[in-house]
Amino acid sequence: MFAVSFRGSEWLDPQLAPVLVLIIGLAVVGTILLFGISLIAYSRRQTVRYLLITFVLGILVARSVVGLGTVLGLVPMTVHHLVEHGADVFISITLLYMIYRSGSPTATRSIETNRHQ
Repeated sequence: MFAVSFRGSEWLDPQLAPVLVLIIGLAVVGTILLFGISLIAYSRRQTVRYLLITFVLGILVARSVVGLGTVLGLVPMTVHHLVEHGADVFISITLLYMIYRSGSPTATRSIETNRHQ
């Protein structure tokens, strides 16, 4: 294993730091790809639902970048917690809003209804 030095990372075990950086790096790349796909989907559909999905995925990109910055010692732990937990709140509110706006259960067909037709 190779030695990694992180500023202000007393909470991070040096042996696990490379693994954590790799995982968070993959999360950053993955969320950026998903965000890009959601931008394309929104540009085609241009509905509120697709805009909100793009918004949520953009927040996930920010979360991942802040997490990587924290591991690398660039983002203080206090800022990390504020951004991460604030993002959780925004994501939860947005998803609940989308569920609320999707309509009543009687307006949509259930899986059982679709099977019998």
